[in-house]
Amino acid sequence: MGKRAKIGIGMAAGVVWGVLLIWIGAAFVNIPIFSFTWTLALAFLFPGLVLAAMIGRLAQHRYFDVGTIDGEPFAPDSAAAVDARILQNTVEQSVLALLLWPVAGHLLAVDGPGVVLCLGVGFAIARICFWIGYHISPPLRAFGFAGTFYPTLLAAGWAVLWWVI
Repeated sequence: MGKRAKIGIGMAAGVVWGVLLIWIGAAFVNIPIFSFTWTLALAFLFPGLVLAAMIGRLAQHRYFDVGTIDGEPFAPDSAAAVDARILQNTVEQSVLALLLWPVAGHLLAVDGPGVVLCLGVGFAIARICFWIGYHISPPLRAFGFAGTFYPTLLAAGWAVLWWVI
């Protein structure tokens, strides 16, 4: 199977993942004892923990490598360079989530405050898949990318649609 086919399958799986996360969050995760603020805070806890692990992993690379301990760039194809790219993409995805989840969660609170909580858990799982997939074979990172990108866009799109209609 070629690279484009692997990436296409991973991207399609990410869309399905996003639909499932939103559906499960709206239909089954009912947490009335939490305020919206508390639910949103919990939703961002999971991506934050994964981000902390990624930052720690990069720090570990630097600590044990005398060539990069002073902040020099990592060797281009090294595991550390791959981890740096993973971290950069995770930060980008986290910023997107920070910009869109609060509004989506607020607008979709009628359908269930669990949507943003499911987005947070799903984000963490997909980012770990991205991390592992990138190290195994770069095309395998597609699900992890799509599994964080598309759920965020789908939730924001659903929220805007719900607001307009």
